[in-house]
Amino acid sequence: MSRLFPRTALWSRRMRAALAVLATAVAMCGVVLAATSTPSSAATCNGYVGLTFDDGPTGSTSALLSVLRSNGVRATMFNVGQNVQNNRSAAQAQVAAGMWVANHSWSHAHMTSMSQAQMQSDLSQTSSAIQSATGSRPVLFRPPYGETNSTLQSVASSLGMRQVIWDVDSQDWNGASVSQIVSNASRLQAGQVILMHDGIQNTRDAIPQIMANLTSRNLCPGMISPSTGRAVAPDGTTPPPTTTPPPAGGTCTATATTTNVWGDRYNTSVTVSGASTWAVVVAITAPQRVSTIWNGTATWDSSGTVMTMRSNGSGNTFGFTTMTNGNSSARPQIRSCTSG
Repeated sequence: MSRLFPRTALWSRRMRAALAVLATAVAMCGVVLAATSTPSSAATCNGYVGLTFDDGPTGSTSALLSVLRSNGVRATMFNVGQNVQNNRSAAQAQVAAGMWVANHSWSHAHMTSMSQAQMQSDLSQTSSAIQSATGSRPVLFRPPYGETNSTLQSVASSLGMRQVIWDVDSQDWNGASVSQIVSNASRLQAGQVILMHDGIQNTRDAIPQIMANLTSRNLCPGMISPSTGRAVAPDGTTPPPTTTPPPAGGTCTATATTTNVWGDRYNTSVTVSGASTWAVVVAITAPQRVSTIWNGTATWDSSGTVMTMRSNGSGNTFGFTTMTNGNSSARPQIRSCTSG
């Protein structure tokens, strides 16, 4: 027994060492999976699809935006005018999160039963409410229930909007389960648009799986072209708003850190100290473009490369995702931080 003990002890030590190595490997794999399983880490986009959400803003808009941001999604929000009027901050949050905001009528009525004058008033009032809340006038319109006629299309066109219906119906409005919504979304092809809705839990729960499927097919969320009504790359072809000067006040300090890097994009986190209300000016190197922002409200100069981010009550750390567009080495530069 005395001669077997050293072998047993040696075996035990080797086994503990092997288990330690295995545990380390598993932990490292967990980290790698957490980084690479995010749909926004897709290396290439061989086509774009339009993810659209109707009937907002709702009491669940914040939850929807959180899921979209965490999955690297920019989407088009077809908003109901009276909802915007009653929930301006939610509409503003949509834009701050990098979403495109569009017109979905004033009260979701059956518009084909209206006179031309009533149609004109309804859509104009909705666009004005959206512009008042977000600073941008809609260039897209979706008729409630998908019901349209030549008169309604003509009215929308006279107000500078292209009508957009959908190619794929998620059926979330019809009580579809998460798996059914995911299955319906899997039919999306490049350039196509899917109908989904704000305020539905199953829809929010389906988004990670929808994105995983799109990523596996090298399809990415895109904007809807006001020229063609098809999904295209979010490449800045829609003119960005003009940056307004930062508010007068004292100085603060903004520190930028690159937190995640993928093949075609990276995340930047900016921490502000010295002020609770601030405006930070950030310069992006062309042809890079910011695709998503969070925890702040952004405006842009006419070139689309200088961003002024303002505090929106979400704390003193904001962030954004930048598409490299072939320039993978450049990083955003902080130009100024102004308090007040």
